[in-house]
Amino acid sequence: MNINLPNFNVKNLVKEAGSTISRVVQLTEEKLGTTERTEYDLHFQNLAERADVTKSWTEKIVRDTESVLIPNPQNRVEDFIFEKIEKTKPKRLSNLEHLALDMIEAGGDFGQDMAYGQALIKVGQAEQKLGQCEHDFIATSGICFTQPLRKFLDGEMKTISKERGILETKRLDLDACKNRVKKARSMLGQQSKDGISPEVVFEQAERDLRVAQAEFDRQSEITKLLLDGISTSQASHLRHLHAFVQAQVRYYKQCGDVMEQLQRELANLGGPTPYIPLDVNEAGGAGNKSNTSGGSSGRGSNNNSNNQATAGQPINVNTDQMHRARVLCSYDAKDHTELNLSANEVIFVTECSPLNEDYMYGKQGLMKGLVPRAFVEMLDEQDIPF
Repeated sequence: MNINLPNFNVKNLVKEAGSTISRVVQLTEEKLGTTERTEYDLHFQNLAERADVTKSWTEKIVRDTESVLIPNPQNRVEDFIFEKIEKTKPKRLSNLEHLALDMIEAGGDFGQDMAYGQALIKVGQAEQKLGQCEHDFIATSGICFTQPLRKFLDGEMKTISKERGILETKRLDLDACKNRVKKARSMLGQQSKDGISPEVVFEQAERDLRVAQAEFDRQSEITKLLLDGISTSQASHLRHLHAFVQAQVRYYKQCGDVMEQLQRELANLGGPTPYIPLDVNEAGGAGNKSNTSGGSSGRGSNNNSNNQATAGQPINVNTDQMHRARVLCSYDAKDHTELNLSANEVIFVTECSPLNEDYMYGKQGLMKGLVPRAFVEMLDEQDIPF
């Protein structure tokens, strides 16, 4: 049986091993400060530091973005493997789409003639649309943002790292030649060793030094050119970032449109408990704006009081003038600015400032908030103020 063994050049292996050991010794001596070291110029150091920072933050941004787009780490690993073997990524349902399918199926079982069944089907269909919007957003973000950044890391940054490694090797060779020249200069005037005069050894060491210096300078220029290109890369990354933001804007706009349509469909269903559409603008921003129309109507005063509470600012009340009041019937607070009330309990209340025709300001133990005026009855005025 013939076995073809690879041809090993023992001399080259020994030479490479010796060179590696020499560099390890040289690096150790540099760390200990027992030998001289050729330092890079300040401009090169700044470029190298910027490259290291760019590489580190780009890796983190890509990793974090992929975690946002695909929260499941197992799915991210699968996608990475399929990408490396150049196979089509598997199509998987998102959590929204799983929810949508279950809602639609449940709505069918409950009965499409029932209000709850109809609502489940409508919501499920909307969740399907949201899931498709999410798929489109993930695909677009990958194309316009994460893939270009990862291509930069796998291409340009790897090339820079490779050239910097070569430059470091050239630096070590240059320092080794400097040490040989220094040693050969100290041997001048001494007797010949092994038939070679110290002058010949010195001349050879100087020639090697000139060659090593030229190679180091050439590699240094190549590496500097690559490091200077980081600025151009960051300008490109800025364009990719803008594209990512635009993809997010389109995604959330599409989601908002889907939910607006869903609200209209639910409101049209009617039923024993009809859906009341939520005004997104009013819910999101109007609560933080003060009512400038004055307190001429009860509704305007009510909005003003609620706005003050929502903004986290205390309502202007005089707690020294609080009086006891009995709750006539139970009341569930509509939001965090109101108090939950139980029938027949006694609380302390006072007027709001400015006066609110519908609400009073109440204190219930340690809890404070708005109380509907119609739900409380003031006790006799002889009670001692709180």
